[in-house]
Amino acid sequence: MHRRKFLQFLGGLGLTATFSGYGCVYTYKTAKQQHISKLSQIEYTGIAPNSLDDVVLSPELKYDLLISWNDPISKADKFGFDNDYLCIFKINDAANDLLLWVNHEYCDRFIMKTQAATKLDIEQEMYAVGGTIIRIKQNPESKKWSLVKNDAYNRRITALTPIPFADNIAIKGNKTAIGTLANCAGGKTPWNTLLTCEENYYLFVGETNYTTQPATHIDSDLGWEKFYPAHLPEHYGWVVEIDPYTGKAQKHTAMGRFAHECATTVLTKDGRCVVYTGDDNYFECLYKFIADKPGSLATGTLYVANLEKGEWIPLDYKNNPDLRAKFKTKLDMLVRTREAAHLVGGSKLDRPEDIEIHPFTNEVFVSLTNNSKNNNYHGAILKIVEQNNDHAALHFKHEYFLTGGEETGFSSPDNLIFDDHGNLWFTSDISGSAMKNSEYLPFKNNGLFMVPASGKNAGKVLQIASAPNNAEFTGPMFSPNYDTLFLSVQHPGENANTQTGYLSHWPRGKSAAPKPSVIAISLV
Repeated sequence: MHRRKFLQFLGGLGLTATFSGYGCVYTYKTAKQQHISKLSQIEYTGIAPNSLDDVVLSPELKYDLLISWNDPISKADKFGFDNDYLCIFKINDAANDLLLWVNHEYCDRFIMKTQAATKLDIEQEMYAVGGTIIRIKQNPESKKWSLVKNDAYNRRITALTPIPFADNIAIKGNKTAIGTLANCAGGKTPWNTLLTCEENYYLFVGETNYTTQPATHIDSDLGWEKFYPAHLPEHYGWVVEIDPYTGKAQKHTAMGRFAHECATTVLTKDGRCVVYTGDDNYFECLYKFIADKPGSLATGTLYVANLEKGEWIPLDYKNNPDLRAKFKTKLDMLVRTREAAHLVGGSKLDRPEDIEIHPFTNEVFVSLTNNSKNNNYHGAILKIVEQNNDHAALHFKHEYFLTGGEETGFSSPDNLIFDDHGNLWFTSDISGSAMKNSEYLPFKNNGLFMVPASGKNAGKVLQIASAPNNAEFTGPMFSPNYDTLFLSVQHPGENANTQTGYLSHWPRGKSAAPKPSVIAISLV
């Protein structure tokens, strides 16, 4: 969307340069001049792309290191590797006393020193993925956040934690899966539980090839199944619901099995939960799940988007003869969701990743990261408008809100978040292996970007931060008072090996090994 059209879009919301349409009036002076604490109230200078091995911020901002890989969280547990999605929950309804959930997506064998891939190495990797729950508090004077060590809430959920399937479902004869893995993005339910998504599970446990008779196994990259054959591929690729206060978890089969990137929730007018989720792979689909009952995700209907028709097409096993002809049961169809989605006409997209809902308009924003197989190197942000602004609707319109490239100053959009004033923040995901390719050289390291909804820069894409070498920013999450942006710095120095040595030394510098970490960004 060009800037003029974007400003027209803003005007359609009733916004002015002072947000007067929403009962808030802010002039744009510096934070120090106005004693502003909210990150959403600042007119940022922005930065240029750079290749420094550090977190580089717009001059209005600073960051503190909150927690890093292998830091102790209790006497028994340590923080996991490759932190991604973040989600916060209040304790005693306090804005400065929170539970922080952190996804752990992948393993780097060179940095973790597990390249021998023995059973002990595999168990170390299994412990490193999944998620971490920690209690964090903000100092009332310094405003700095810190871990509450050894708190009773602090716990790990790993690839070794037994997790049952919801609604007493059994898959391959098992009602319980062993662990969760490949945890990328996620979401938060209206009843205050979290959803963590199992994305590229096949890298850990392989996949089943159903095109052969009988079905055959496709080996994984990491080879976990050689030591742990009970980690069946069909037990992963689901959305997992977790109570952050107790650690109780369940895997939901009703939302389908694929490389779930996120699970963004909203309520229908009659109180049922809708979950938007994307399948992060080349030429894969965008989905919407509508629950049957309020307060539960155990059962419901899964739909796939057809952009050309503007329709949500149900994966309706009972009433679709083509689905019944291909799959033995409804559960068999859900295990092989991708095949079902393509069969009914789901649009094949350019890696649908994170999804966010505009806080004022209810429009649905989807990051399509890129698709080199489709000569789309820079991706786009898609906007979906549901019919009658109803999330239970089965028809919609769509347009491309922003497209990546040198003209707009960003490439490969990934995680999205809106602040309390409707400003859009997003991160980029240029892979470490592609970062030096000619298409990506102008963008240098990955970044954090913002599209202001007001002020002199309304509609422009501003780069707010730059990540360390070969890292990406993930999981942006604002504190309840919007005075802090929690952000994962994921896989700094990825693709290092014995020939190259470490490619990043962040956050400790000098010759230290890199460590994935969570940072807390605030105003100077």
